[in-house]
Amino acid sequence: MAELRVTYDEAADAAYVYLTDPQDRVTSVRMHACDPVDVDGMINLDFDEQGRLIGIEVLAAGSKLPEYLLRSAQHPDTESA
Repeated sequence: MAELRVTYDEAADAAYVYLTDPQDRVTSVRMHACDPVDVDGMINLDFDEQGRLIGIEVLAAGSKLPEYLLRSAQHPDTESA
Protein backbone atom coordinates (compact mmCIF):
# COMPACT_ATOMS: atom_id res chain seq x y z
CA MET A 1 0.00 0.00 0.00
CA ALA A 2 1.33 3.44 -0.89
CA GLU A 3 2.06 5.92 1.87
CA LEU A 4 0.09 9.14 1.94
CA ARG A 5 1.80 12.47 2.35
CA VAL A 6 -0.03 14.60 4.89
CA THR A 7 0.81 18.06 6.15
CA TYR A 8 -0.70 19.60 9.26
CA ASP A 9 -0.56 23.22 10.38
CA GLU A 10 -1.38 23.15 14.09
CA ALA A 11 -1.87 26.92 14.37
CA ALA A 12 -4.53 26.86 11.62
CA ASP A 13 -5.74 23.34 12.56
CA ALA A 14 -5.63 22.55 8.84
CA ALA A 15 -4.40 19.37 7.17
CA TYR A 16 -3.76 18.52 3.55
CA VAL A 17 -3.76 14.95 2.24
CA TYR A 18 -1.81 14.59 -1.02
CA LEU A 19 -3.07 11.91 -3.39
CA THR A 20 -0.27 12.27 -5.95
CA ASP A 21 3.25 10.94 -6.27
CA PRO A 22 5.55 13.32 -4.36
CA GLN A 23 7.81 13.45 -7.44
CA ASP A 24 4.99 14.76 -9.67
CA ARG A 25 4.39 18.49 -10.03
CA VAL A 26 0.60 18.49 -10.19
CA THR A 27 -1.43 21.68 -10.07
CA SER A 28 -4.96 22.03 -8.81
CA VAL A 29 -7.19 23.62 -11.42
CA ARG A 30 -10.52 23.12 -9.66
CA MET A 31 -11.61 22.98 -6.04
CA HIS A 32 -14.88 21.57 -4.78
CA ALA A 33 -16.00 22.60 -1.31
CA CYS A 34 -18.00 19.85 0.37
CA ASP A 35 -21.25 20.97 1.98
CA PRO A 36 -20.16 22.02 5.51
CA VAL A 37 -23.48 20.83 6.94
CA ASP A 38 -23.12 17.36 5.42
CA VAL A 39 -19.53 16.90 6.66
CA ASP A 40 -19.87 18.97 9.83
CA GLY A 41 -16.97 21.21 8.87
CA MET A 42 -14.94 22.38 5.92
CA ILE A 43 -13.43 19.82 3.55
CA ASN A 44 -12.20 20.87 0.10
CA LEU A 45 -11.37 18.53 -2.76
CA ASP A 46 -8.71 19.55 -5.31
CA PHE A 47 -8.74 18.23 -8.90
CA ASP A 48 -6.18 18.36 -11.70
CA GLU A 49 -6.78 19.27 -15.35
CA GLN A 50 -7.96 15.71 -16.14
CA GLY A 51 -10.53 15.81 -13.34
CA ARG A 52 -8.56 13.48 -11.07
CA LEU A 53 -8.71 14.01 -7.31
CA ILE A 54 -5.23 15.12 -6.24
CA GLY A 55 -5.68 16.33 -2.67
CA ILE A 56 -8.00 16.89 0.26
CA GLU A 57 -7.88 19.93 2.55
CA VAL A 58 -9.42 19.43 5.98
CA LEU A 59 -10.10 22.43 8.20
CA ALA A 60 -10.67 21.81 11.92
CA ALA A 61 -8.55 18.73 11.24
CA GLY A 62 -8.06 18.00 14.93
CA SER A 63 -11.71 17.00 15.19
CA LYS A 64 -11.94 15.29 11.77
CA LEU A 65 -8.81 13.18 11.34
CA PRO A 66 -7.33 10.44 13.51
CA GLU A 67 -4.73 11.64 16.01
CA TYR A 68 -2.10 9.17 14.73
CA LEU A 69 -2.36 10.73 11.26
CA LEU A 70 -1.89 14.27 12.57
CA ARG A 71 1.05 13.17 14.75
CA SER A 72 2.80 11.56 11.79
CA ALA A 73 2.06 14.45 9.39
CA GLN A 74 4.67 16.92 8.23
CA HIS A 75 4.37 20.21 10.12
CA PRO A 76 5.17 23.07 7.73
CA ASP A 77 5.50 25.56 10.58
CA THR A 78 8.40 23.59 12.10
CA GLU A 79 9.90 21.69 9.15
CA SER A 80 9.98 21.95 5.39
CA ALA A 81 7.04 20.30 3.63
